[in-house]
Amino acid sequence: MRAVLAAAPPTLLVIAKEPVPGRVKTRLTPPYTPEQAAALAEAALADTLQTLSGVPAGRRVLVLDGAPGRWLPAGWEVVPQAGGGLDERLAAAFGHATPGAPALLVGMDTPQLTGRMLAEPLSAAHRAGVDAWYGPAADGGFWALGLARPTAQLARRLLVGVPMSTGRTGAVLLERLADMTVRQLPSLADVDTARDAAEVAAVAPGGRFGAYWRSVNSSSEVTG
Repeated sequence: MRAVLAAAPPTLLVIAKEPVPGRVKTRLTPPYTPEQAAALAEAALADTLQTLSGVPAGRRVLVLDGAPGRWLPAGWEVVPQAGGGLDERLAAAFGHATPGAPALLVGMDTPQLTGRMLAEPLSAAHRAGVDAWYGPAADGGFWALGLARPTAQLARRLLVGVPMSTGRTGAVLLERLADMTVRQLPSLADVDTARDAAEVAAVAPGGRFGAYWRSVNSSSEVTG
């Protein structure tokens, strides 16, 4: 019990792009316009941040490419993304974790994420003996990676050189995690295509993402 009470609360990290038309969710265009795709991205990011705002944590850090907007809830620190490829930027994000505390990194593409999916696995009572948390994505990638004892060296060993945005991304990362005790999180679909967007909106109709998807698809504004 004493160890549980003394356990450091986790750092929650979100890596994201500012939702600017033409810079985010370009695979949604068509059928959506660049403005609609950016609005879907903003809604997904807002839902993600809102959900994580309710998960117990020591710190919440948005690792952002761009500038924050009205979608940013209170209580979040904002730091700029590092340079380099996505593998290097993901690794560098762990450098913002609180020393001595676990850290979990997620992206902005899974607005169907719920607090329950993370609160229990990251709680002090359930993380004893766990080295890492891994959230598989339905497309073969991953939507979450957590490290119980993150260091810059460990994050680079796990992530740098992993081929990103392929059907093997998750498998390669799991190979690198093979010598660690990994707790697997639920599999989720990333919002990359119009079909993904429809699937996620159906699973999570109550958030901003689901509401905006319904509004834009019920109008005559969707192209093609």
